[in-house]
Amino acid sequence: MNKEELTPHVEELKRVLEEKVTEKELMDELDKYVNEYGVDMESAKRAIRRKFGGEESGFITGNAVSKKIGDLAGNEPNVDITARVVYVEKKQIRARGEDKTIISGILGDDTGTASFTIWSDSYDLEKGSVYIFKNAYIKTWNDRIQVNMGSRGVVEKSDATIDLPERTISYTSVESKIGDLKEGMGNVSVTGRILSVEERNVNVRGEDKIVYSGLMADDTGKVQFSAWNDHNLKEGETILITNAYIRGWKGIPQLNIGDRSEVSRVDDPFGSADLDMSSNKTLREVSESGGGLDITVSGLVVDLRGGSGLIFRCPQCNRSVLGGECTNHGKIDPVHDLRMKIVLDDGSGAIGAVLNRELTEKLTGVTLENAVSLSKARGESGIIAREIAPKILMKRLVLRGNVMSDEYGPMMIVSEADTEEVDIEKAATKLLDVVEGAL
Repeated sequence: MNKEELTPHVEELKRVLEEKVTEKELMDELDKYVNEYGVDMESAKRAIRRKFGGEESGFITGNAVSKKIGDLAGNEPNVDITARVVYVEKKQIRARGEDKTIISGILGDDTGTASFTIWSDSYDLEKGSVYIFKNAYIKTWNDRIQVNMGSRGVVEKSDATIDLPERTISYTSVESKIGDLKEGMGNVSVTGRILSVEERNVNVRGEDKIVYSGLMADDTGKVQFSAWNDHNLKEGETILITNAYIRGWKGIPQLNIGDRSEVSRVDDPFGSADLDMSSNKTLREVSESGGGLDITVSGLVVDLRGGSGLIFRCPQCNRSVLGGECTNHGKIDPVHDLRMKIVLDDGSGAIGAVLNRELTEKLTGVTLENAVSLSKARGESGIIAREIAPKILMKRLVLRGNVMSDEYGPMMIVSEADTEEVDIEKAATKLLDVVEGAL
């Protein structure tokens, strides 16, 4: 998008951010997100609002934002909510080795309902009464919004009148393929073959618990799963999970088997299909899904990003470092490494990809030893990226790996990479067919 097309969005950001940022800074930021990183406009504006301290929605009341329940995103740190108490109870819990009384229940307004927890017993709330919950923080649990009141929170009686619409709560599970799972989905049914399963001991609020996790797959992809209950899952068997919910980690969907979920063994519908194979996707499909496990993509290398070439790492945690200082371990004696950070484009979309030393050496012919020698001879490390660039730019590659997402868009951590040989005659014939079909 050119600057004229970006200008209305810059003006909108200026109003939201109340002139905290100059127009030039906003234009540069928006241009970087949209045109350089390929992020869609709404995601770009959301990232910029977060970066410069703007709020997603609502209006300011003191230091908090006032919102309706239906507008809650699940990650607000400071929000005011006026709602009716639909249900309330006090209960005893054990937190950090101590017994504690908390208040929990359900709130409702004209946009929806949400569970709430007040982490003290200092209020006597009445069912059916309306209150203002000030300075609440919002989280999600089991894919549902949860209103939390901590030490900064205050609950005040309100004279407001709130009529709750009649609602029918349905727990009907919707069948879904693994390749179609997205963060935020709830009440889904998934059939898949267990590729791996393990038990892990974790500590939750001072208590040791066992979580059962692993990898399952169908003919559209793979997904990590986790469960707090023992369903006696075994590698190689095919199961049907109903009423599961999907959370995400860095854009990668994760299937959660909750207390309402049911697990049953079913006949394997996949036959002799090798479900351990990678899933082939276009870059547009990858961008729309936000992430995934063991995905194969192909395309043209259109850019070699900064941070490519010869880099330095901490020998203890393997983090990349600058100036011989690690954020975790302080002053260190760094070790050399080689990598590429590329942008791959297949015509339907583009994503960033990170290739390690082994793959960088394989695709460019530049070894770590050669890179270190050349860097020392020239007195700079930046020359390595310049040496690599002409060897990789405009090459067609097939990449396999996991795709994660952040505010800059999807990024593939590549585990396998090869050059892709193009059949020029076949490609030309296909293009001619497309052109003729459009005439």
